[in-house]
Amino acid sequence: MYTATGRLDTNAMLKQYSPLVRRLAHQMIAKLPANVEIDDLIQVGLIGLTDAMTRFDAAQGVQFETFATQRIRGAMLDELRGSDWMSRGNRKQQRDIETAVHALQQTLGRAPSEGEIAKQMKLSLAEYQELLGRVRGTQLVYLEDMTGEDGDNDYLDRHVADENENPQAMLKDRRMREALVEAIKTLPEREQYVMSMYYEQDMNLKEIAAVLGVTESRVCQLHSQSIARLRVKLRDH
Repeated sequence: MYTATGRLDTNAMLKQYSPLVRRLAHQMIAKLPANVEIDDLIQVGLIGLTDAMTRFDAAQGVQFETFATQRIRGAMLDELRGSDWMSRGNRKQQRDIETAVHALQQTLGRAPSEGEIAKQMKLSLAEYQELLGRVRGTQLVYLEDMTGEDGDNDYLDRHVADENENPQAMLKDRRMREALVEAIKTLPEREQYVMSMYYEQDMNLKEIAAVLGVTESRVCQLHSQSIARLRVKLRDH
């Protein structure tokens, strides 16, 4: 898109690609703690989009949307790095949920209910659901799954910003994908719906909430719980 003088029409580009920024922000927010604001991600994503328009060179043979996606994600990740995007405390809480799920599955021989998980963790149902909201659907692959106890300051750059090295790329592995599909089939029905709408149909939390007739926070809880169940299933893969 160019003006009559042959210069890039930044206003038109911003209008066309701002939905891409929002989509990327919504995809990222579901994997982050509740204290991260979607509007903040969108704002820095727009800065990344503007940067992409400045740096894009069509002669490199790359589509603008592909180039812009990398710049937008990079801007968002820079913001998250500076904000301590996921504390060790949140990771520990998620692992505590996984431990409870694993113990109950071994005992019951089936997927435990929310009430059963809460009881196993010595929490009330309300306290457990509040905990699910706090951990906010952390990802299937953790930093600690790939590094030593001391962590890795370059994790976001190597495993998220780089499309060839990020956790999603690992899921493209045939064995992992097959295991994930089978694991999703073992989820309670409502959680299967949430995962299908979010990952297969690319719906955001608000849209899923409308379909299920529940609040966005409830969808977030179900998503977090599903992730915990899936991580337990996928430990051997």
